[in-house]
Amino acid sequence: MPPGDPATFAEAHRSLVADRSIQFDLAAYTPPEVPSWFRWLIEMLTTPAARYTLWILLAAAALLILYFVARGLAGRRWPWKQRAEEEEEDAESWRPEEQVARSLLREADTLAAEGRFDEAAHLLLFRSIEDIDLRRPRLVRPALTSRDIAEAQELPAGPRQAFAAIVLLVEKSLFGGRKLGADDWRACRAAYEEFAFAGAWG
Repeated sequence: MPPGDPATFAEAHRSLVADRSIQFDLAAYTPPEVPSWFRWLIEMLTTPAARYTLWILLAAAALLILYFVARGLAGRRWPWKQRAEEEEEDAESWRPEEQVARSLLREADTLAAEGRFDEAAHLLLFRSIEDIDLRRPRLVRPALTSRDIAEAQELPAGPRQAFAAIVLLVEKSLFGGRKLGADDWRACRAAYEEFAFAGAWG
């Protein structure tokens, strides 16, 4: 028979309908019955009193979360607060031990008396870096130069300026192509005295 023959289609349709193994009638969908307890809960939650209670519980949960967050941050200092506190530190906290500082100056003076002004200045610089490292352990890192340390804003203004003066004089010796003289040494020594002994750093 040729394709699309009406008689063939009608015969196939009668055979399909007569096949009882195929279900053509689908049962109507019956939604499940909502439990009575669930209907009661919905009714309770839609009352004005329940809505107010829900908002109160949400606000209490938010306050509880804020409490734990604030408690976790209580031991930390905000960067700007930390900076202000560090600037207000007493100068004594930045000074090396006086006996140690004076012993260092005597050692440097001995080098300077022999005309070894460069070595004397280098000695003061290296010991000053050690002092800074003791007071700001995270500040002095191997990758930093002396000038980087001198420009670090973590240092209070007073010791930073004094240290910067020492760095400048030592750089003249290392990179300026000339040896330090007696006047340079006196300026370097005075800067270290300000670093180690001055009290008015702000």
